[in-house]
Amino acid sequence: MNSENLLKSVKFDDKGLICAVAQDWQTKRVLMVAWMNAEALQKTAETGFAHYYSRSRRKQWMKGEESGHTQKVRELRLDCDGDAIVMLIEQNGGIACHTGRESCFYQVWNGEAWETRDAVLKDEDSIYGHKHP
Repeated sequence: MNSENLLKSVKFDDKGLICAVAQDWQTKRVLMVAWMNAEALQKTAETGFAHYYSRSRRKQWMKGEESGHTQKVRELRLDCDGDAIVMLIEQNGGIACHTGRESCFYQVWNGEAWETRDAVLKDEDSIYGHKHP
């Protein structure tokens, strides 16, 4: 892999991060949004599986390393400004959200309140052995 070519058009923010959107490669549904630094982007390109940088934990992580719900990257796309990435991914197990849902975008504004629309496919305790804070 040519790291120089991979990174030369990418504009990381002042913290060295870029927004990364994970989108189902077939349905085009947005499954999650996370952050990548140069190392996460390089690991994603090298392995073919989505890697991210956790701002709260301050560490690299591969999607699915705890849950088994990995993301096989079918295509990496960089936007026109170079400051956002979209990954067309194949979601292992059909669960992208840590809450056990298909997508992190499961709440819909109904005009008065946020309404949960997507069912939990697998309980967090079953996936991780605990609930996330």
